[in-house]
Amino acid sequence: MTEEYVFLIAILLFAGVLMTKFSTRFGLPALVFFMLVGMVLNNFIYYDNAELTQWFGIMALIVILFEGGLQTKWSHVREVVKPAILLSTVGVVLTTAIVGFFAMWILKLSFLEGMLLGAIVGSTDAAAVFAVLGNQNVKRRLTSTLEAESGTNDPMAVFLTVSLLELMEHPDSSLLLMAASFVWEMGLGLVLGLVIGKLAIWSLNKIDLDSSGLYPVLALAFAIFSYGSAALLHASGLLAVYVMALKLGNADFAYRFSIIRFHQGFSWMMQILMFMLLGLLAFPREFPDIMLEGLLLSLILMFLARPIAVFVSMLGTKFNFREKLLVSWAGLRGAVPIVLATYPLIAGIEHGWMYFNVVFFIVLTSTLIQGSTISPLANKLGLTEGDMQPAEHTIELLAIGKANAEIIEIKVKETSAVTGQTIGALKLPKEVLITAIIRNGEIVTPRGDVEIIKGDMLYLLVSKPMREQVKRIFYAETLPVQSDEGQPE
Repeated sequence: MTEEYVFLIAILLFAGVLMTKFSTRFGLPALVFFMLVGMVLNNFIYYDNAELTQWFGIMALIVILFEGGLQTKWSHVREVVKPAILLSTVGVVLTTAIVGFFAMWILKLSFLEGMLLGAIVGSTDAAAVFAVLGNQNVKRRLTSTLEAESGTNDPMAVFLTVSLLELMEHPDSSLLLMAASFVWEMGLGLVLGLVIGKLAIWSLNKIDLDSSGLYPVLALAFAIFSYGSAALLHASGLLAVYVMALKLGNADFAYRFSIIRFHQGFSWMMQILMFMLLGLLAFPREFPDIMLEGLLLSLILMFLARPIAVFVSMLGTKFNFREKLLVSWAGLRGAVPIVLATYPLIAGIEHGWMYFNVVFFIVLTSTLIQGSTISPLANKLGLTEGDMQPAEHTIELLAIGKANAEIIEIKVKETSAVTGQTIGALKLPKEVLITAIIRNGEIVTPRGDVEIIKGDMLYLLVSKPMREQVKRIFYAETLPVQSDEGQPE
């Protein structure tokens, strides 16, 4: 069967890549098509391995959160930390309570069973939000808020899900200990993310590997290590991964372009396989039994629970009504709720498959309806920023073996002393060569009479020992004094 499985994986990847093209054309999130492919395959392949699905889903979420954190600018997130934290804590609790209450009534569940369903769908999904908002031109502040929320609210949903399962299996469990456990998980997850992020930055800059292709692997190892070490210490692994990636992504480290490009592709591959696997685990023939109830809960989540959670959580913030309305509508559900829906299955809870099928149906309808209408709603509300920004041009020296030189990237700031200077007037060390200038998306040949202006992206070929010294020259607010030997002092 090995050959058949290998061939099947190839077909799935081909289908996934082609589906992304169709999703752009039809204005639908690609993950909807991935899930639909898995559901179609369910008619030909019997698959019910919840343990494997949960394991693969967690590994995929590590990669997705890591890639998303790498490309999140702290300068953008810092402006929206307060609303993002409120949404990822208070918002999740309110969503859990509202959906849980209606689940008790609609599905005839007990209090704990209803709250469990609410907790499972309580958080927005990083994979869905990163994928959908990455193709939209929604205002930066709103995009940053939604991405920060989706990157940090998973731990709350996981905590509530696990705690409710614990109460269902052991009704005498201490609520006080659970509250203390939450503080421990969040606090230690945050600390581990920061510490491992610093370690990752140091390692990537100081360790001289034999091949440049090993640096993305090293970065991935740190991401998995963040989750694993946090999980072993009973802390939030997903929070540790996102914080570590945020710390790393906003620092200067070697082979940045190679690492980011590698994880962009790897993240897409994990999304394709994860959502197809989740679709494969669902049983569409059982959907008619829960379709009406699932649709009602999905509508309650979209039009009642999420808006209430957003408007209450964001009281006192500087967001206006229209912005809160868009944040409410852009609370996409995705992989995390479906992965959490495998917890009752593995725990052997009564109605386990009912939980999974209802959650899967809610995620499918939420993503299909909300994901395809975010951009039109943003345009209607006047919350867009014109045309989509093109991807930044960038280049990098890919060393084979142990090269003693590399190309570094420097963005010229307005306060930098080199602003307004010609290249010839800089009098750089002999070991430094400006190889290219990117200005407004165009390549400028670095001749001696070319003036450097604010916003220029410079690419310099430097020897590794001079890397930090050269950066200090270009980031300094005064030009260095030239010594007799032609070296800056």
